[in-house]
Amino acid sequence: MPQFLLLLHEDPNENDSLSPEEIQRMIEEYRIWSQSMGQAGNLVAGQKLTDEGGRDLKGWGNEFSVTDGPWAEAKEVIGGFFHIKAKDYDEAVKLSKSCPHLKYSGRIELRRVDLVD
Repeated sequence: MPQFLLLLHEDPNENDSLSPEEIQRMIEEYRIWSQSMGQAGNLVAGQKLTDEGGRDLKGWGNEFSVTDGPWAEAKEVIGGFFHIKAKDYDEAVKLSKSCPHLKYSGRIELRRVDLVD
């Protein structure tokens, strides 16, 4: 079955105004959603990413550069991901529409995983 990555884009400061109760409710919604995806056999993996900026690696020939993030030109970061199974993009979109991330942050980038045999 094809697999897809849901890349969860977010503004790193977007949830700063949420109360502890609202944050707990949001976390619970993610837990319930991912648990239901797992029970249905659609969830491969999912994780929140750390708030640190990460590293940007660029290569050409035998040379490469590494830059610390976050990057000033970016207004958003990838805050986490889910790795799911779906029969095609249509089903992956349908499954993604119920992800709580759309309710709180508004953008999921959906990419098909290239499974090498």
